[in-house]
Order: sequence, then structure tokens, then C-alpha cells
Amino acid sequence: MGTAEIEDYRQFTKPAELHKAANTLRGLVAGMTAENGLSEAEAMELANWCSLHAHLQNRHPFSEIIPVVQEALADGVLDAEESKDILWLCSNFVDDSKYYDVTTSSIQFLSGLIHGIVSDGTLSDGEIIKLRTWLENNSYLRGTYPFDEIDSLIHTALADGRISEDERNMLMAFFGTFIDFRDSWNLRETDFNDLRKKYSVEGICAYRPDISFAKKVFCFTGKSSVCDRDTITDEVVELGGVFRSSVSKKTDYLIVGNEGNPCWAFSCYGRKVEEAIALRKAGAGVTIVNERDFWTAVKATKGGQA
Repeated sequence: MGTAEIEDYRQFTKPAELHKAANTLRGLVAGMTAENGLSEAEAMELANWCSLHAHLQNRHPFSEIIPVVQEALADGVLDAEESKDILWLCSNFVDDSKYYDVTTSSIQFLSGLIHGIVSDGTLSDGEIIKLRTWLENNSYLRGTYPFDEIDSLIHTALADGRISEDERNMLMAFFGTFIDFRDSWNLRETDFNDLRKKYSVEGICAYRPDISFAKKVFCFTGKSSVCDRDTITDEVVELGGVFRSSVSKKTDYLIVGNEGNPCWAFSCYGRKVEEAIALRKAGAGVTIVNERDFWTAVKATKGGQA
């Protein structure tokens, strides 16, 4: 990312940005140091984080954090003590603040942790096991996106005591749905999109899901970027489906509105998605689809009828 792009990347500093940056940095450092110290690629990723957040250097706590990170990276090695110093500075700031509740702060940490773990473009067995340990220690996050999805994928991958390449790639594919690639030096969104085409996690941010309408039950959550909810209801009914206002075990598709609610958002999508995920984990066939995929299916179905 060039200097001009970095300067334009974020033009305004708000409390939300400060706290999210601190929470994410904590996770980033924890992920990078989860196994075998800091690699050259991980050092470049952390240096890039400092560049992207240079506009915060005159703001507390980054007036202290960024120089500490830069000094730690001077020799290309982030040792245990330097890592602890960075985590301590970030934790002091976020722990003293009531801006975010503990759930939101922890999900932001989790997003940084995932980014840090895969920042060198690889995902080792040890890193997966470290992530499972973190999930087990933060089980109060159950029901919030993307905790349940990651928890389910990791437990499935580790169930037989070995991690296959398909399971590893599926994890990487899912991680690609909520990494903010604008914050990355090493990771490219196209690489993760290629993985998602091959390794789709059905029903949870599914990639191009197979959506049919006849006698299928639909529900909607969030806010549409296209139209109001009545119009969505009319489209479903016109194509032979049934629309319900609440999620149940009879629900076939839960459509997630795009307005202000991208797939990689580091917060809970809301009650209906939590209910749908819980139903899926209980064995129900609820497929969670992004609104854009819903409209693609509407268009394709209408074209087929013409």
C-alpha cells in the first residue's frame, strides 16, 4: 500500500477507531507469537500495521504503543518480553475504557488473532491448537459471530486427531471472510477468494449457495441495501416460497441484509443469526445467505421462468 493510500486510508480518528485498533493489535501480536517467534513476513505485517496507524501516533495510547512496536521490530525479532510490553500497553487502554463491552472487544481481539496467525500466509497445526485453547478460555462468546463458526470448524478439524489439507484450507477460506485485507501487507483477498470457491462453508456465509424457492421457508435479518422487507417478501412468495418473520427449525434460508453489515464485520449479526447458528449446530438445515446471493438467485430463477 502506497504512502498516499495510507494517508487516505482513514481520514477521521474516532473513539471507535482507537479502541478497535488497540483490541486488534493485541490479537495481531498474540497471533504472530503463537508459535516459533516472529517470521520475516510477520515482522513486515506488523510494520505495515504501524504505517497504517501512523495517523494515531499523537493520540493516547498509540503515542506510546507505536514507538514500542517500532523499537521491538528494529532487530527483526519480537521476543517474549517485547510482546508482553505491547499487550500490556494495549490492555491498559482498553481495560480502562467503557467504550466497548467485553464481547465486542473480545471479538475485535479475535479478528486480530486470526489475522496474526495467518499473516505469513500459512496455518500450522500448532497455531490451530493455540486458537482452540483461546476459544475454550473465552467460551462466553458463544452465539456471537464468528466465534461459533470458528469453534465448530476447529473442533471438526481436530476430531480425528489430525488436520487434513482440506480442513486446513477450509479454515483459511473461512478466515478470509472477515480479514480486512486493507490492513495487510502479505495477504491478498484474491487468494482467499480462490479458496472460498473450492472450500465453501455451507450455510454460514456460504459462497454462491444453491438457493431454490419452491416450498422453501425464508426469513430476513438486518437492513437490505436494495429494498424494503415487504418487497423481499413479495419476491419470495412470487417464486413459490414462504416468508416468515422469525427463525425456526423449519427455516431453509436466513437472508442477511448488506446495509452496514458486511460478512467480515467483527460483531454479532443479531438475534436471528444467533438462532440460526444454534439451530445449525443442533442439526437443522438452516442456510445463512448474503443478500447479494439471494438477489442473484431471484434473477436466475426469474430468467429461467421467462
